[in-house]
Amino acid sequence: MPSVDSLRLPLAAMLLCCAHSVLGFAVGCWVPRIIATPIVAVVDWVAVAFTSAVLPYWPRHVSGQFGSVGFGEVPSFVTALVPVLLAGGLAAGLMILWLPYGWRVLRVAVAATLAVGGALGAHRTAADWSATPPLTAGNVAMKCAGSAPRICVPEFNARYLPQFQRDTSEALRVLRDAGATSAQPRLITDGYVDGRLQKPSTDTVWRMMLTRQVPRGEAVYQVVVRSLHFRCKEADVRTAHSAWLWGAMKTDQEKAYQLRRKQEGLDPAARQVEKQVRADVAEVLAQPQAEQTKWIRKTLDTCEAKTS
Repeated sequence: MPSVDSLRLPLAAMLLCCAHSVLGFAVGCWVPRIIATPIVAVVDWVAVAFTSAVLPYWPRHVSGQFGSVGFGEVPSFVTALVPVLLAGGLAAGLMILWLPYGWRVLRVAVAATLAVGGALGAHRTAADWSATPPLTAGNVAMKCAGSAPRICVPEFNARYLPQFQRDTSEALRVLRDAGATSAQPRLITDGYVDGRLQKPSTDTVWRMMLTRQVPRGEAVYQVVVRSLHFRCKEADVRTAHSAWLWGAMKTDQEKAYQLRRKQEGLDPAARQVEKQVRADVAEVLAQPQAEQTKWIRKTLDTCEAKTS
């Protein structure tokens, strides 16, 4: 069944269509319809569409140009109300002028008040908005499972959730036992549902893009990468991939690592680096666990910053 959130834009669009129809009817009352119809159709469309190419941003918002709506995003009520306020005020004023009774002066005064008030109200409300109007995010049905960490994903990925939670808990435990991380997130949730209103992660709450990775079996590898924290902001390619491949092989995520490398593209130079990475990791994995712990800690703590 449709929700109130899902109906917000369609209902606003219906009201806008009615308001524009009233405006078109008014023009048709004064201009021959054979002329008014094509002119109004073109001018109305151009006037609304052109607002997306001008600055400041408020003309597009008061015109009804909603732009794109991301996953989990819903324009707020005020965002849907502003264009209705402008067009609706003009349409309501015209309809009052058409009333067959009442003092003409009073009808003109009320109509002018509605038209001007709607226009000014819409402008003042949207004057300070950025290119993205006010919206709410996270409007997605979620399913959660487990603890330490508790994992939450969109409801349509719920069938993958139990296995994902078990594999993630095991992977984090293996990496902690190996001395590669001390991470113990309380919650891992899919940040994709936040749309453009991305919320930052914390030490105990990780927000990660998991919607596509979960059904493809790549989400656990994403957690592995997230848990291997380099001291430098950007590690060189060989160092970073050595740590990630080591972590992937320790947690049975080598297939996901290989898939990610294919997605990134392997040119001749990248293939050479990959051979070196695999040789480095094979040498490390052949050593006792204590030596592996020293290696991964040194790799994460003394990585060389990328200079390019």
